[in-house]
Amino acid sequence: MSDRPSVAILAPTPRGLRLAQQIQAGLPGSVIWTKDAARGSAAAGSQNALRTYEDFRSLVADRWAAGQPLIFVLAVGATVRAIAPHLQDKRTDPAVVVVDETGHHVISLCGGHLGGADALTRQVAGLLAVEPVITSAAEGQQLPAIDLLGDRYGWRRGQGDWLGVASAIARFETVGVVQTCGWNLWIEELPEFHPFVLLSEADLVDLDELPPNLRAIVWISDRPLPPLPLPAVAWHPRTLWVGIGCERHTPEGQMAAALSQVLEQADLAPEAIAGIGSIDLKQDEVGLLALVDRLDLAARWFTAAALAPIAVPNPSEVVRSEVGTPSVAEAAARLAADGAELIREKQVFRAPNGGSGACTIALARADREYTPHLGKLWLIGTGPGSLDQLTPAARAALSQCDVIIGYQLYLDLLRPLLHPGQIIEGSPITREKQRAERAIDLAERGLRVAVVSSGDCGIYAMAGLVLECLAARHWDGQTPQVEVLPGITALQAAAARVGAPLMHDFCAISLSDLLTPWPVIVQRLQAAAAGDFVVALYNPRSQTRQTQIETAFEILRAKRSPETPVVLARSLHRPDEQITIATLATVDLQAIDMLTVVLIGNASTFTHSGKVITPRGYAVANGILAATAPATD
Repeated sequence: MSDRPSVAILAPTPRGLRLAQQIQAGLPGSVIWTKDAARGSAAAGSQNALRTYEDFRSLVADRWAAGQPLIFVLAVGATVRAIAPHLQDKRTDPAVVVVDETGHHVISLCGGHLGGADALTRQVAGLLAVEPVITSAAEGQQLPAIDLLGDRYGWRRGQGDWLGVASAIARFETVGVVQTCGWNLWIEELPEFHPFVLLSEADLVDLDELPPNLRAIVWISDRPLPPLPLPAVAWHPRTLWVGIGCERHTPEGQMAAALSQVLEQADLAPEAIAGIGSIDLKQDEVGLLALVDRLDLAARWFTAAALAPIAVPNPSEVVRSEVGTPSVAEAAARLAADGAELIREKQVFRAPNGGSGACTIALARADREYTPHLGKLWLIGTGPGSLDQLTPAARAALSQCDVIIGYQLYLDLLRPLLHPGQIIEGSPITREKQRAERAIDLAERGLRVAVVSSGDCGIYAMAGLVLECLAARHWDGQTPQVEVLPGITALQAAAARVGAPLMHDFCAISLSDLLTPWPVIVQRLQAAAAGDFVVALYNPRSQTRQTQIETAFEILRAKRSPETPVVLARSLHRPDEQITIATLATVDLQAIDMLTVVLIGNASTFTHSGKVITPRGYAVANGILAATAPATD
């Protein structure tokens, strides 16, 4: 999940260039490299992200040296020959994805995990609405990749035998997990059969008591990986906040040495540091800023007024007289860690041999790890139910999500598109508010979250509710990011199945009075009938609402001919789909349930050869049809 350089799309041929432009449209910031001879086929709108090259080998070498993810729109054999001289190590090779010129296959070729090729392959496959080709062992076993496990949560990779542990997982051997802090969502989403067994720190005290079939250890802690007789790897959730106070012009090296000493004394891992906290007077302190930059830490600055009331074990009147607060290091550590208690009281470090400079360091451990990523919410409409009705944009978004939340039935329908490591949270109907709040909570903690709805997410679905909840939290419009992706709603899907009943003005009305008073719904039905709109009825009947559909038809029958076409569309694009074309006079209202969407035509709607048609006026204007609709067949 770390930020990566922009993607380079290499398209040597005119045919490949056309496909590259399609891919580029869904990858913001990507750049197409093509031969000068192919430039003529480029669309004018993409010139700003189009580069030409003279020598293909030199281009590949240059982009590889830059560590840039590469998409080759080319044959696999040609791609392998192009990258072969540069392959070195799975830990350093960039992502390489191959797309054949027909756009039917997207292949993760190398750099699958750490390089990000597997994730990029899923995204490109989503954009092209095809299946990704990913051959890693973890993918085949439906298990999270161990070397990517903590990326989404902002954890840092520590020491260990990564190949040894990954090999044990690939062989489905028993792997122990010791987790003392950080998200445990990944455990909850493991498949029913997996090789992991949960252990405690105490279990490692007497190594002779470990399970005899144990072959590897995954250590998830803010403490360093202890010596173990088995292959082991460490992930470090970033829970530690360092409070620092310092004299002016204290060198960065002096502060770094002091911090290392404190961590060693406390048996804590440097990789578990989330950031530093200090008084805002130090925002321009060169040595402190250099330390933050070198260790890639967050920095939180507090005013003296914010620090002064924080309870600390070692307040100082000398410090108060200097900066207006009795504590900098201890108070800043607590504030940065969201009020957590100190795990290491302040220590003062002075320059050796009477040199200049001094710093004070304290540590606090936050209850939640720090996640440096900007969270994102995708509000996705999944269409009527069949995966082939899902938009490419929705597919691409689903491929990038860390968490997918929705009504369990919708998640079951999406299951073939989901991949190992994604957190899937389903809930029953009527839990919409809880789903919205849960999604926002996760996104605010830095995860990429999809909230899925059937049909279009903005029509009687979750998009509005999520945005309402964000507004109630005084959302700034930026954090988390929000993107709404439309889907084919039920009235569109029903209309397409029976012809073109929505060719003129139409409206949609939900008969559910759970959130809208029934008198208001009646008023809207009467207005739609009087206005001669084609009407789509959503949520027409449920176990507790049996009479509303009858009232709706009474209102419409009072204004329309008995021969007005009526369409009942149930379970669209699902195995038990049922489509019935009737009239206001003949429709069987008992056949309507909660899974049915109902379309009622207007005064001009007619049927012909099994199709329902609402004239737009073109045929009349051109003399093809009479001004009045032909008789219903």
